[in-house]
Amino acid sequence: MAARRWTPEQRARQSEIARAAKPWLRSTGPQTPEGKAVSRANAYKGGRRDIMRAHNRFLRDRLHAFDEALEVAYRTAKLLVEAGRG
Repeated sequence: MAARRWTPEQRARQSEIARAAKPWLRSTGPQTPEGKAVSRANAYKGGRRDIMRAHNRFLRDRLHAFDEALEVAYRTAKLLVEAGRG
């Protein structure tokens, strides 16, 4: 879904509404220990990002090597077919 396009008038009106309501005054965040624990864990990625990145690099490199070998094999086969015709 595309992002909403606000006209300058709509943006100004929404800004007025937000300033009048002042939602930041009522925004307190988690207050219980359980809520704070959940909030603290929101950004946790499982500690596997480095492993995943290394694995992705390895797979990408292997794929490129395979593509290059396949291209060489294709050219060789093409030359052999052309040589058989001549």
